[in-house]
Amino acid sequence: MTCIIIDDEPLAIDVLADYCQKVDFIELKSSFTNPLEAISTIQEEKIDLIFCDIDMPQISGIDFIKSLDNKPMFIFTTAYSQYAVEGFNLNAVDYLVKPIPYNRFIKAVSRAKEILTYKKKPVSSNVFPSYGDTNESQKYIFVKAEYESIKIDLNEIEYIQGLKDYLKVHIAGSNKAILTLMSFKEMLDKLPSNQFLRVHKSFVVNVTCIKTVQRNRIVINDIRIPIGESYKASFFAMLGL
Repeated sequence: MTCIIIDDEPLAIDVLADYCQKVDFIELKSSFTNPLEAISTIQEEKIDLIFCDIDMPQISGIDFIKSLDNKPMFIFTTAYSQYAVEGFNLNAVDYLVKPIPYNRFIKAVSRAKEILTYKKKPVSSNVFPSYGDTNESQKYIFVKAEYESIKIDLNEIEYIQGLKDYLKVHIAGSNKAILTLMSFKEMLDKLPSNQFLRVHKSFVVNVTCIKTVQRNRIVINDIRIPIGESYKASFFAMLGL
């Protein structure tokens, strides 16, 4: 998996470069203190992943990522956790808060590797992702419900609830949920891991739909969803909280 680092602080680049060197499935192509200088590399070379700082003098990392037409996967690295939700709204693979512990770095790049592997996987008979070159291009899935396959826009899925052998897919603006005979594993294998996260043995949430986060629960559209003890660490780490 090829990557580049964009950060206006050379010390921060050194830390990430050292981390990259320790991981055998990562190839660091280059690093930049000015994000604008990285554009030609992104356009001309095969870059799978960008580590991008947010608070930079030339242009913010968020605005820089928004400006790219064909985005590689990207992980935001920053000293400020308040940008986490906006970062995930852009479909960031992860959001790392400085100083970045090595174990969090490993978790983030492992997630990126899984996404890269997912893009090369054949489509299953139960869920069909949209076609595209990047994970961000995945806009919808099809799920089987009774005797038909229903197309669901990923951004309209608020959360998914487990009911024994079935999953109940709750759609924004609809009082009627979609019931499908699937396991959480089957569903999660097909959903973008940078947008959907399991927070309880019975719930998966769309991170972009979260309204507020409380100590032991999440609020989505006035629905309170519990956060399971075994899922707390990964959930709060993903949001940089």
